[in-house]
Amino acid sequence: MANAADKEVTVNPEGAANKYDQATKLDPTNHRIFFKLAMAYKKREEWDKTASTLSRATQLAPKFANYWFERGWALEQQAKKKTISYEEAKEPYQKCIENDPNFADCYSQLGNVNLWTDDEQKALENFTKAVEHNPSEVRYYSQLADLYIRLGYLQEAEQVLKEAKSMAKQGDKYLFGVHNLLAQVLQERNDLAGMVSELEAAKSVAPAEGPESVLILWSLGSTYAKLEPPRKQEAIQMLKGFSNRACKGSKAAVYKTECETSNSLLAKLGGQGT
Repeated sequence: MANAADKEVTVNPEGAANKYDQATKLDPTNHRIFFKLAMAYKKREEWDKTASTLSRATQLAPKFANYWFERGWALEQQAKKKTISYEEAKEPYQKCIENDPNFADCYSQLGNVNLWTDDEQKALENFTKAVEHNPSEVRYYSQLADLYIRLGYLQEAEQVLKEAKSMAKQGDKYLFGVHNLLAQVLQERNDLAGMVSELEAAKSVAPAEGPESVLILWSLGSTYAKLEPPRKQEAIQMLKGFSNRACKGSKAAVYKTECETSNSLLAKLGGQGT
């Protein structure tokens, strides 16, 4: 029954889940089948079923760190929807670390839960441990640097971000966030030239679609406009690109402030605006 479900879980997770569920009843002590059932629920984003199924899997196999991680993740998704508290996600991540102290994702997500429960110090500690246990994973550096920036530790943030750049492989999708955060640090120092350099680097690695590809046009265009002298044509090009993609239809409400500022800058630069 479980083997049959394995063959269809990618294309039909609901049907696979039904088969896995039947298989758990035939073999109620097989923790691997419970885990597979949980992953089928995860594909359907049925987080309550994912978490409860993983509760059974962790009872049967308490030393499997990945079971604890997935349970923590499922609880965290429920907390995002405000159906439970973030506190409930802490224990699974802690259990994950107890059973595998090198499981970097558990430190990373525990740090995220720490943030949601207003424990910035613990979040810093866990984000740092995530970097230490997997220094090749660029997104961990961004988590840590972003918190440093919000706490006003710009020097520490810059150090972390430079380390991320030295560790990243060419084409790493998380480099976008690194360049963007470094631009924030340089903005705080009023280093517009350095800021432009980082934003241009961010644009070069930005995904073709998604909010990153839209916001980088705004960030770069508005920064070009603030230079002395302004890089007028480039600013107009970026701001028009942003306006065309973000300031029409339903998106206009999401980017209301940026759209208003963009129009104002375009008017000053002679690039019209709406």
